[in-house]
Amino acid sequence: MTRTLGIIAGGGSFPITVASTAKERGERVVGVGFASDTDPSFQAHCDNFSWLKLGQLGRLIDFFTANHVTHVVMAGPINKPKALDLRPDWRAARLLFSIKARGDDVLLRALTTELEREGLTVVAPHLYSPDLLAPEGVLTKRKPTQSEREDVEFAWTLSQSLGQFDIGQCLVVREKIVLAVEAIEGTDAAIRRGGQLGGPGAVVVKRPKPTQDKRLDLPAFGLKTLQSMAEVGATCLAFEAGGCIFFEQREALDFANAHGIALLGLSPGA
Repeated sequence: MTRTLGIIAGGGSFPITVASTAKERGERVVGVGFASDTDPSFQAHCDNFSWLKLGQLGRLIDFFTANHVTHVVMAGPINKPKALDLRPDWRAARLLFSIKARGDDVLLRALTTELEREGLTVVAPHLYSPDLLAPEGVLTKRKPTQSEREDVEFAWTLSQSLGQFDIGQCLVVREKIVLAVEAIEGTDAAIRRGGQLGGPGAVVVKRPKPTQDKRLDLPAFGLKTLQSMAEVGATCLAFEAGGCIFFEQREALDFANAHGIALLGLSPGA
């Protein structure tokens, strides 16, 4: 029996990548998207597609069920400030009332539980794009300096602690001083804020939260991330190898090398 993959598509090209790989594997693809986030061209990669509004959980489940979806992936970011204006249907409202906090991990875990209650199996999007998982080691021509490595070590430990509170997938530090902790604004805005406050020489760290379900919302970075770093003079990006998605790898590495930015992939236990 042919697997039918349901894709909940956020922004960027990742949903298209997942859909294309699923098609190559002989899977049927059913997608939903949001006008505020999803690339309109995504629907051309689906066998069936529906536009939804944020908060229409009941309609999403009904659409997937009617199309015999068996497995679900969540791919691509959702604009978090815009998500504050969602108008939940009764099913989404019931879910929201059932949880005590509204951080990313809590919301996504609750959504996953709701989908699996309907017999839908939630799988990781990187299973359809394993080559996008960030590798270990120094990826650039320039290695991090001793000072940068000390800042990385400081931020690495701190992010582990902050992650328990469902914040801080990205930290910006300089000379062991925290310049920015990513919240609702997203990685690029956090980098720009930290760099503007601390000046050139900042270090950026990206890693999953310690209790994060890695099927859901892995930290991601790419060319745009490095452009934001260059804009404010940040000089080093460290990330968890195998725990982050690395988009536009060739273009990003070329840009990093041209601007003297060091990229360092660390094992989870580093």
